[in-house]
Amino acid sequence: MTDQAVEREVGRARLRKEDARLITGQANWTDNISVTGLLHLAVLRSPMAHARIERVDVSPALERPGVVAAFSGRDLAEDLGSLPCGWPVTEDMVLPDHPPIAVDEVRHAGDPVAVVVARDRYTAADALEAIEVDYEPLPPVLDLEAALAEDAPLVHADKGTNRCYVWPLKTGADYETVKQRAEVVVKRRYHQQRLIPNAMEPRAVVVTPIAASGEYTVYSATQIPHILRIMLSVVTGVPEHKLRVVAPDVGGGFGSKLQVYGEEAVVLAVARRLGRPVKWTESRSEGYLATHHGRGMIQDVEIAATREGRLLGLKVELLADMGAYLMLVTPGIPILGAFMYPAIYKMDAYDFTCTGVFTTRTPTDAYRGAGRPEATYAIERAMDELAAEVGLDPVEVRRRNWIRHEEFPYTTVAGLTYDSGNYEAATQKALALFGYDELRAEQHKRAEHGDTVRLGIGVSTYTEMCGLAPSRVLRDLKYSAGGWEAASIRMLPTGKVEVVTGTSPHGQGHVTCWSQIAADVLGVPFEDVEVVHGDTLAAPQGMDTYGSRSLVVGGAAVHRAAEKVVDKARKVAAHLLEASEGDLEFADGVFSVKGSPEARKTIQEVAFATFTSHDVPDGMEPTINAEHICDPENFSYPHGTHLCAVEIDTETGQTRIRSYVCVDDVGRVVNPVIVEGQVHGGLAQGIAQALFEEAVYDAEGNLVSGTMADYLVPSAADLPEFVTDRTETPAASNPLGVKGVGEAGTIASTPAVVNAVVDALRPLGVHDVRMPCTPERVWEAVRSARKEASA
Repeated sequence: MTDQAVEREVGRARLRKEDARLITGQANWTDNISVTGLLHLAVLRSPMAHARIERVDVSPALERPGVVAAFSGRDLAEDLGSLPCGWPVTEDMVLPDHPPIAVDEVRHAGDPVAVVVARDRYTAADALEAIEVDYEPLPPVLDLEAALAEDAPLVHADKGTNRCYVWPLKTGADYETVKQRAEVVVKRRYHQQRLIPNAMEPRAVVVTPIAASGEYTVYSATQIPHILRIMLSVVTGVPEHKLRVVAPDVGGGFGSKLQVYGEEAVVLAVARRLGRPVKWTESRSEGYLATHHGRGMIQDVEIAATREGRLLGLKVELLADMGAYLMLVTPGIPILGAFMYPAIYKMDAYDFTCTGVFTTRTPTDAYRGAGRPEATYAIERAMDELAAEVGLDPVEVRRRNWIRHEEFPYTTVAGLTYDSGNYEAATQKALALFGYDELRAEQHKRAEHGDTVRLGIGVSTYTEMCGLAPSRVLRDLKYSAGGWEAASIRMLPTGKVEVVTGTSPHGQGHVTCWSQIAADVLGVPFEDVEVVHGDTLAAPQGMDTYGSRSLVVGGAAVHRAAEKVVDKARKVAAHLLEASEGDLEFADGVFSVKGSPEARKTIQEVAFATFTSHDVPDGMEPTINAEHICDPENFSYPHGTHLCAVEIDTETGQTRIRSYVCVDDVGRVVNPVIVEGQVHGGLAQGIAQALFEEAVYDAEGNLVSGTMADYLVPSAADLPEFVTDRTETPAASNPLGVKGVGEAGTIASTPAVVNAVVDALRPLGVHDVRMPCTPERVWEAVRSARKEASA
């Protein structure tokens, strides 16, 4: 083997290794999987939001040609336990049973009632109409405040309340005492509308049994194969060591596949009963009802400040919509945001309370950002309101309150320690790219001329906690799992490298980035690294992918495991070169003796020598493979400044984003191409919440935005050209200096856009437009403000 000069990979703009299979149609989606004897399962769902199930008769479906089996919830009850909630946020949290198929009562439109198993998916779907179900209607529970009234109808009658929990966080000085010395108090109510995830690939699951040994392989379009394996064992009683879970190619998730769904448990239970492989794939309209929703919250926010715009305290009261049941991390999502309402700002007092509320709607859970976008939206909208109240430019009021770069590490009033950051640098760069002063001048000129098309400028300066960890912090938050991540490095005899990771990608580019990290540490070519993931047999340890944790925790584990390989290889190299370990240098994949550069061994040569084990140090195992489990010491805290300019036609309410600039600081960048892609995708989703998307229910609890014809997902044509850039303050909490990026764009963009909308309309007397800021809502806000002004 010959050594070669290796270009540094971390920081290099590599095209993704993963893309060749995707763009040539060679990806292996769950729905592509076909095995001998495969049966197809279809789910009958409740058309009612709340009803008692009087009767379910599946026998007519069994008479249909091609139908193999049909089951009601009661038929499968002995095979299925309650679906898990892994985050009991308080000791007295109300935790109702959550049957994978409803047995006695349905609690949201789309709740499963029965299933049909047939020889093909179309026969199964058609046979659903033959099932006979009698319902006794019960009153829906939809309004969060009304749900807490003493005489409110109950989602779970046996629990006696719709209040799931009350979670307080009071830190710093007493807020009410601090408020007494405030010269300005700004109080606002914001609504976080429900959002419906729209991953490109619908959810799907295939279960193949080996009846003789009681083993099952579960293929699922999931973000969490390792967690899913544990939870399926708990729900179905199949021993964990008899379960293998595989996440094949997964086409996006955005949090919606961070879940243990009833369909996964049901397909496993049915495959177990029938001893046959079974597949279920959701339709798009089915997913709108059955895949968990995001957001859903009322935010009452109060800021106490001085007349100069300096923050003294912040009070936040939330009503968070849990939906009908608590899914895997439902109650914890608002709590993740609890620590982020103070954002990048200094203050003396913080008073936070979240009340979780049950409703007869689809359960909520993680959606890109998971609590952090909601927090950032509230504080950044409120900061604009404070700026208007005290007559300051929105950027200036932020500048007077943010943590300065020389103050890091900084412990916030909420108790988090931000390890690094430079808000001044990111903001200054963004303002220059945006042409902030010039746009303000244009805005004033337009206003003077009475232009009916108003120009608005929105600001969002954000940070977020991501890289979900450390495990002991998660313990204190009553989260049921740890925050660690596992990786191992296998040096093959031929000198190639296998990286085994516990993270499970669904579009992020892990294979590319992990290859770059390993290649740099080991000094091998990027092309010589393969990454193994998403299979609990091939990668048995892992905590999976969510919360912008993969690079910060999983990438750090890869880095440390590769360092261990080098350390082990050093022992073998020293033995082969007849030198002491201390006399060896390692660079670009080559061990050499100090002062004798001709005495050298490549790491590939060491790998082969270890494989043969003809001449290894006495007492050493014949391997240089290594693994590492990383449990980080802190979260990571990316930050940045996003600026948006909109033009609003006040006669029609039409809003057009004229320009959008963001400067993000995600620490050290492993691959700029992937960072750009993550930012662009995040911006699209954040802007979608601001202007386009909303799950709408009628008075009976029916989802009326249940198709793509009714639920507006923006395309590239609906979005502006983005101007993106970066500053770089490396994280101090991990060896790579990296911070998360997957959720940053979503977290920052929503308030930037809505602040721009309100900024355009504020001179007309408009102080808020409820999201999404549709033309109708904008027009109505303008009309109402003019009517109030003329009254």
